[in-house]
Amino acid sequence: MEQRKPSLGERWSNVRATKGVVFWSCLTSIVLTMIVGFSWGGWVTGGTAQKMAEVKGEDAVVGRLAPFCVIRVNQDPRRDQKMKELKDISDWQKGDYVKKQGWATMPGEAEPESKIADACAKLISQ
Repeated sequence: MEQRKPSLGERWSNVRATKGVVFWSCLTSIVLTMIVGFSWGGWVTGGTAQKMAEVKGEDAVVGRLAPFCVIRVNQDPRRDQKMKELKDISDWQKGDYVKKQGWATMPGEAEPESKIADACAKLISQ
């Protein structure tokens, strides 16, 4: 008698995975999912998300307060002379110049904020 060759479906149904194969398959799937998620999926840890939220919050506050600095610049009686001085200064020193003039000191604050001064200098220079 001739034995017939089992079909693929029959061979597949006869396969029984061992506990070790199932365990390592699950572990590999988990690790690959994490690698793909953190690399390309945009996943971040809780600490990274917290830092990103703080930076976004600071940027939003600076974005809202910088126009007030520009208003203070426009109200300065010696505005024209100071604007000429500001144009002669290099870009990386303009924020310090704005702080020195007191334009970046917000009402109720004792010290000027450097991020606001830098944003104000960019707005003034435009």
